[in-house]
Amino acid sequence: MSYVSPEALRQAKQMDLLTYLQSYEPGELVKLSGDNYCTRTHDSLKISNGKWHWFSRGIGGKTALDYLIKVRDYSFSDAVETITGRAAARPPIFCAPKLQPTRQLLLPDRNDTNDAVIRYLTGRGIDLEIIDYCITRQMLYESKPYHNAVFLGFDRDGQARYAALRGTQSGYKGEASGSDKHFSFLLADDPDAESVHLFESAIDAMSYATLLKITGRNWRQAPLLSLAGVFKTKRANVVPVALERFLSEHSKIQTLLLHLDNDEVGRGAAQGIMGGLGEKYRVLDCPAPEGKDVNEYLVQRINRNRGKEDRAR
Repeated sequence: MSYVSPEALRQAKQMDLLTYLQSYEPGELVKLSGDNYCTRTHDSLKISNGKWHWFSRGIGGKTALDYLIKVRDYSFSDAVETITGRAAARPPIFCAPKLQPTRQLLLPDRNDTNDAVIRYLTGRGIDLEIIDYCITRQMLYESKPYHNAVFLGFDRDGQARYAALRGTQSGYKGEASGSDKHFSFLLADDPDAESVHLFESAIDAMSYATLLKITGRNWRQAPLLSLAGVFKTKRANVVPVALERFLSEHSKIQTLLLHLDNDEVGRGAAQGIMGGLGEKYRVLDCPAPEGKDVNEYLVQRINRNRGKEDRAR
């Protein structure tokens, strides 16, 4: 291997990837929004806040040196020489990342009881043990004065960063002001899990947990992640930000099980995830066998079982 001087190495390590690409390969950059970019060659390689992460490969870093070695397969000495050589020929203008301010999540006040939420969710077939699990861990509560169900998502420090709102007395759906979709509702988190189940909503995740319990399986064995909704987009291979964040923090995940809705938007989102992550992960498309979504399937299954019991009497 060619000799690399300490000074050359120090200089190479100073250059972040965004600066390198903007200075020397601007055609490789694709701006997504704000200070968020991906690369034209690898659209699952995202650059943000001075860091980069290649989600389809599960690797990342901060510097252009990391990128050239891990993504472009340069040797260590060639990568250093490339960076320092280009910098000597045309000094770069360093792009200081703009730190994104932490959104202030404005949560609705808690009601004195959770009775309306419990009635609403049990009425949708969700098992009481699973509801109690979420309430006890402060992932779910009833708001006042509107008695909405509030489903919370947390960051790694246990700080609430997202809240989905669902009316218990109307069809209202919404999010609390300041919600960050990177941190969506996550049920039964296991840092050592090798698989994750994905849903469009917290209610679908809780419904799937109920289905597992009905069939005698351990509903807390694998994480159940809500994607905080999915949307129709013209871009191909779109990976929801809640999933990107989850995978960046759970390096042992090997399998993704998609339980998205049986409609055009849900099927399109499933195709996007399979296209964006299929090379890195085992991705299984597992929509509800009938009904629009997992909760509707749960309710239909419960009603059929009750009908069988009534006829047996």
